[in-house]
Amino acid sequence: MPRSRATAIGFVAVLLWALLALFTVGTAPTPPLLLNAICFAISGTLGVIWTGVTGGAGKLRAVPLKVYAFGTIGLFGYHALYFSALRLAPPAQAGLIAYLWPLLIVLFSGLLPGEKLRAGHFIGGIVGFAGAALIIQGGGSGFDASALPGYLLALGCALFWSGYSVLSRKLGDIPTEAVAVFCIATAILSALLHLATETTQWPVGLWGWGSAIALGLGPVGLAFYVWDIGVKRGDIQLLGVSSYAAPLLSTLVLVGFGIAAPSWSLGLAALLITGGAGLAARASLKK
Repeated sequence: MPRSRATAIGFVAVLLWALLALFTVGTAPTPPLLLNAICFAISGTLGVIWTGVTGGAGKLRAVPLKVYAFGTIGLFGYHALYFSALRLAPPAQAGLIAYLWPLLIVLFSGLLPGEKLRAGHFIGGIVGFAGAALIIQGGGSGFDASALPGYLLALGCALFWSGYSVLSRKLGDIPTEAVAVFCIATAILSALLHLATETTQWPVGLWGWGSAIALGLGPVGLAFYVWDIGVKRGDIQLLGVSSYAAPLLSTLVLVGFGIAAPSWSLGLAALLITGGAGLAARASLKK
């Protein structure tokens, strides 16, 4: 597969993730682990069907168990933290903090062999985190201590997904079909932990179930398969640059659906996070 085509395929995930917050809000009050189980059961089943149709099942036997463990922890950890964050903090603000992951991908990729961190990386990091600080501070309205746990969980999301994405670069020989196993294992682990720690509350009504199914098909489904192709076979730096559209798109979707109110602080935070990531990406693209 040409590198440019793999990069374009990976960008499809960014477009799908712009809908992640919207559909997550639509599934309330379903608890995070149960939502994890529902979404990954859908995405895993679709992945298994795709693997069987394309004849890729034989490739899975050669994948080491430690790789399956890595993928499962990455998907489970990120989404358990993300779904929890959007239950405990305002969705637009928590989503913006979670979308620090493009910036962190650029920073972490600078530590890979053959790469180095430049001044632009550090400047971009400061600008991006200033945006996150603006959200946590309350944009001039004062610090909201009740939302702090959600904000911290959102920051954990960013760390989880950026680490998973950069380390996936080292797994270039692992077939994308393995993602189906990651999803199935995540669904099983989430279901078991749900039964042990949460009270069951299924999605409510047509919008609730429609949101859960949409999550499993798109942002928590197809997105993983195309992202895997992109980070392994495409231009990870260019994907990092394109990913900076995600926080802006996600915020615009929430505002457009009336879930978040437009405000100067929200807009400024989105610009700071996106702009900081852009500065870091520009530094990475310099030779």
